[in-house]
Amino acid sequence: MQLNQLLTQACTIEGAAWSSKKRVLEQASELLASQFDHLDVDAIYNGLLSRERLGSTGLGGGIAIPHCRLQDCDKVTGALIHLKDPVDFDARDNQPVDLIFVLLAPEEAHDSHLQALARVAGLLQDESNLQRLRRAGSAEALYQTALDIAAQTS
Repeated sequence: MQLNQLLTQACTIEGAAWSSKKRVLEQASELLASQFDHLDVDAIYNGLLSRERLGSTGLGGGIAIPHCRLQDCDKVTGALIHLKDPVDFDARDNQPVDLIFVLLAPEEAHDSHLQALARVAGLLQDESNLQRLRRAGSAEALYQTALDIAAQTS
């Protein structure tokens, strides 16, 4: 699965000033619902929150990949967010998170969901990739950097 199939520039935010994990999930839900008319903001938020209750999606190294499957979602899609200031995300390494990739998938899309998770996690595991994303400076640059990294690792 290619990153440009999951992410649009409209769903890429640089320098978000969200002060908590809850606020990140709320704002990401609003962002995704605003881009996809058929998705309900409350359904997205509740899906992400339910997944977080199973265990944090904070992977360590300052990254998190909150994700869920939704009944009204018709394709795997996502949002890339770089926070101005890191927030506590209950990550495995107890470090705060500043890079977040939110993934939504159709309820029945188990394989596509797992493929997208693996793809995004693979891109965010490399320290040089993380440094490039953190230095982007604008939403447009963050989006293009993510696509460039994905193209280099295909």
